[in-house]
This record gives sequence, structure tokens and C-alpha cells, in this order.
Amino acid sequence: MTPAGGKNTNATPSPSPNPNTSPSPSPKTGFKDPSLRRSLALFRAFRHEQADPEACYSLLASDAANQVEAYDGPVRGRTVVDIGGGGGYFTDEFRRRGAHGYLFEPDMRELGPKPPQGAVVADGYLLPLADAVADVSFSSNVLEHVADPQTFLSEMVRVTKPGGLIYVSFTNWLSPWGGHEWAPWHYLGAERARARYSRRTGRPAKHTLGENLFAVHIGSTLRQVRARDDVKVVSARSRYWPFLAQAVAKAPGLREFATWNLLLILRRYP
Repeated sequence: MTPAGGKNTNATPSPSPNPNTSPSPSPKTGFKDPSLRRSLALFRAFRHEQADPEACYSLLASDAANQVEAYDGPVRGRTVVDIGGGGGYFTDEFRRRGAHGYLFEPDMRELGPKPPQGAVVADGYLLPLADAVADVSFSSNVLEHVADPQTFLSEMVRVTKPGGLIYVSFTNWLSPWGGHEWAPWHYLGAERARARYSRRTGRPAKHTLGENLFAVHIGSTLRQVRARDDVKVVSARSRYWPFLAQAVAKAPGLREFATWNLLLILRRYP
């Protein structure tokens, strides 16, 4: 199948994956993952997200691409499907590393004025892709914005080649960042938090619980993923936590607050 942009999704065969590979220092930033230095750099970038989105999302994209390559080897020559990637920072980063990167984003507004060439307006529930065309299916901080996360994950699995990697991260609801722009006041109730945000900023909040933001939890998500027979969980860890990233995600109850953002690395089974 050839999506917009003209490149064939049946790209050069992937090298043999190594599911036991651990994250390593970033070749671009020098930040070890996990580390306090890396977490602080990402946190500082997040604080200036609205004022300088280019710097924020470029750093996040580089960090995410480093994670993909740490678990699955170089992306050069391979097909990476970026689902819900907004303005295309992740797709651009994968392309800079030599991947055949394709962006599928359902919201024209999120694409921005200069989306990557060949970006496709498409819903993550029903991607315009044949089965098993992607070496890597990638989704960064999208799962909490879909009403049916399991259908979304099933579609990611469907388009991934046997042996391919599935990278999915999400901000869990009970995380300090669970309410997004109106966090951490979401602990006091979504409506109260949104009203406070509007009073403080003078503009309505972007996210509304039950419309474009949903309460996704780590425990239930892990149980649902582990019950599947078409994927193997390679890693379930905090994406941003500066130490013991996997240990935090293994502690029931505590992980719902302390993980901040869950990163799932899955391997597609035939």
C-alpha cells in the first residue's frame, strides 16, 4: 500500500529486533534515560510549550526516537507510522534518521500550517493502511484523548508487521499531569479545574473530560494489553520518571500517581 507522499510502506526489511535491549544515552542530547538531568530538561521544555513549541516538541521527538532505537535498533530504511502526531515533530525526527515516516492525524487544526509532506488526515480507529505494513507503530500521548483506547491499540497492532515494535505512551488520569492544562487541580474534580483555568487565563480550556480527554488508568490498561495474544509486553515503564522507571510502573496504586506517563513497548506476534 502506498499512502500519500508516494513511498511504499513495504520498505526495506527490518533488522532482527532485540526485545532485551535497554535504553541507552541519547546520541543527540547526551541525556541518559532515565536520569534526573534528562527529566529536568524535558520538564523545562514542557513549561515553555506554549511559548516555544518548536523547542519543546523537537526535544521530545528526539528523546522518543532515541527510545525507539534503544529498544529496536536504528530506524533508517524502516517504515514508521506516527499516529496522532499533531504537527509532525515526531515524523520529522524519524525522517531525519532515515526512516520512511508517515503521519496520520485526525484533526486538521493539530497539523498546523506546515505539516510534514504526505501527512494524512485519518482517524486512529481506522487507519488507511493495509495489515502488517509498519516496522514501528508510534503513538505519543494520544491514548488519553480517545474514547476507546482498546480499539485504538488494536489498530496499531493490525498495521504492524510480525516482530515489529509498537510504541505507545499516555498520561494517566491520576498523574499530576492527568488534567493536562488544568492539572493538578483535576484532583478536585474536572469541572472545578476547568473553571479555575478559565478564570486564571481568561480563555476556555482546550480539553474537556469525556469529550477530548479521558480518564485512562495504568492498571486496567496493562491488564487489557497482557490479555492479548497478538502482542508481547517488552517494557512497561515511566516515560519521564528520572530513576527506577520500570519499578515505579510495577507498584499497584502508587504507579497511578508516580508514573506520570506510562510508556508501553510492545512486540507484535504473528
